[in-house]
Amino acid sequence: MRTSIVLSRCCMLGCLLTMPGLRAQPAVPAEPFHDGLRGTTPLDEEAKPPLIFPTENKDVIRGRAYAQQPPTIPHKIDGYQVDKNANRCLSCHARSRAAENDAVPIGVTHYANRAGETLGYVSPRRYFCTQCHVPQADAKPLVSNTFTDIEDIRVAPGPKPPATRKN
Repeated sequence: MRTSIVLSRCCMLGCLLTMPGLRAQPAVPAEPFHDGLRGTTPLDEEAKPPLIFPTENKDVIRGRAYAQQPPTIPHKIDGYQVDKNANRCLSCHARSRAAENDAVPIGVTHYANRAGETLGYVSPRRYFCTQCHVPQADAKPLVSNTFTDIEDIRVAPGPKPPATRKN
């Protein structure tokens, strides 16, 4: 008896949902939708990729765009092998070779493991340089940036706090 009641209610619900006037119609936006990354290219078409800016090779170290930003690479690294078998960056930037190559040595934090213990070699978690460091290109920033490094902030002397009296 209960089974037949449940089945009849399911059939009634199915009939109601298939009636043309009772289903919700999909909303069509007034203006066509444009994805911020794809622009106006329709989804079924391939977007034309933007031009890639050439890598600078000036060996000029740029300032940082935000606190704790890894330094950018001021020279070309095309063809450098950085994988589990070799790391071309270490041939110049390892602390033992930096002076003879007139290169910036990698930071001492790269020689510490997760526990903070100093190792005699580059830590495996810091071995793949291009995970954090990127080559420089003279490209227009995509968004504006108002970051000021802590060394550049000058605090103007303000009024002295009022003296407190001891009773």
